[in-house]
Amino acid sequence: MTEFFQNSGPYIQTLIATLFTWGMTALGAGIVFIGKKVNQKLLDGMLGFASGVMIAASFFSLLAPAIAMAEGGSVSAWVPAVAGFLMGGGFLYAVDKLLPHLHRGEKKPEGVKSSWQRSVLLVLAITLHNIPEGLAVGVGFGVAAAGLENGYLGSAIALALGIGIQNFPEGLAVSMPLRKENVSRRKAFMLGQLSGIVEPIAALIGVWAVSLMRGLLPYALSFAAGAMIYVVAEELIPESKKSAAQSHSDIPTIGVMLGFAIMMLLDVALG
Repeated sequence: MTEFFQNSGPYIQTLIATLFTWGMTALGAGIVFIGKKVNQKLLDGMLGFASGVMIAASFFSLLAPAIAMAEGGSVSAWVPAVAGFLMGGGFLYAVDKLLPHLHRGEKKPEGVKSSWQRSVLLVLAITLHNIPEGLAVGVGFGVAAAGLENGYLGSAIALALGIGIQNFPEGLAVSMPLRKENVSRRKAFMLGQLSGIVEPIAALIGVWAVSLMRGLLPYALSFAAGAMIYVVAEELIPESKKSAAQSHSDIPTIGVMLGFAIMMLLDVALG
């Protein structure tokens, strides 16, 4: 299986990797079949963990290779990194303002006004998180396939593993609130795992984009990093701290530290 994966083209590698990340989302959503509630401190810690993974992945798997790749080019190495990073954040900002969605524990939806059901809006909130994650995986495998000095297959695999691990709490964060609103277990699970289906789609778009614009790879890597950091700063960390702030809990912070350390370990060990 390992040999087959290594010898496969970037599209097959990306599809396999993102089917894994999607599967982890489904696994998290499947917890809804066990119970109707999840310990709030545990969920806060898991969301903090997901934040740490994404922060580390943004630097070690995306920004650092982008800077190294841009060195010796016609512009300073920091230019593609900064420009791409801000464009990625700006893209997610625009999507966040336009796409109707509803965050866990909130009553008022964000984005343009919509008559969509509350359950659909909750799913769309997590789906927003998964767009940059899938894009990052696709760009990672695309860069590795380009055969560039800084495009290692191991780094792309580490990125997919890290995102898959942090997708578990995201699936849980969709299905459990739906179940608390008396949505059936089956429907809550289906909607929870459905939030991850965008990852394979976004990842394949990322691979395709890399194949078209090899000269802009540092920008593509930085774009994915900026989009991921936007999600962390705008959604994951604030959400993990909502209940923790009332009890002065450090659990989300510990989760961030652990998530960062594990993603750093994966990237250094495999990259």
